[in-house]
Amino acid sequence: MLLEIIARDGLDEEGWRRLLKDRADIDPAGLEPDAAERVAFTRLNLHRTLRLERTWQPTSALAARLMRLAVPQTWLVISEPWCGDSAQCLPCLVVAARLSPLVRLRVLTRDDHPEVMDRYLTHGTRSIPILVGLDGDGRERFRWGPRPAAAQAVVDAAKAEGLDKATLLEKLHLFYGRDRGRALDAELAAVLDTAFGSGAP
Repeated sequence: MLLEIIARDGLDEEGWRRLLKDRADIDPAGLEPDAAERVAFTRLNLHRTLRLERTWQPTSALAARLMRLAVPQTWLVISEPWCGDSAQCLPCLVVAARLSPLVRLRVLTRDDHPEVMDRYLTHGTRSIPILVGLDGDGRERFRWGPRPAAAQAVVDAAKAEGLDKATLLEKLHLFYGRDRGRALDAELAAVLDTAFGSGAP
């Protein structure tokens, strides 16, 4: 049962932050190139996470929507420390979740939980982050991810141009820097409206 997996392995925000720090502290010397690259990404993502958790604030519209929630729920985020999209989105979800006493946010690492990840594929791929809202019985109430639609448009355009990975990532994070979480904010509010209704419960 998914809630049992989350109860056993799910990380709260402090646990996730600790995992980021532990992975960022790994010495990349002697690692395979892909593994060393992930350490470098994780170090960058740790800085992004700490900055966004300190500076990002939801709009008044999203804050009001969160405070109107009447259903106790678990927000499951599937992520990995090296994932750049997660570093841009998960801190905002953490801050948003704090606004409702009915929301409990937990993180599962994608690569340690393929059986969970494979329930939430995006066009057949294990793209992250994925946010899944579950009620007290473990039923899915909503799903979001792996990135805002406007960010996906940046990725799609870069791929259509045939840009290399480094240039694509530069464009993607430039988008995130300019957007300042507004696209995620609007999409999360819309997802909650669809799941729970737009009016007061």
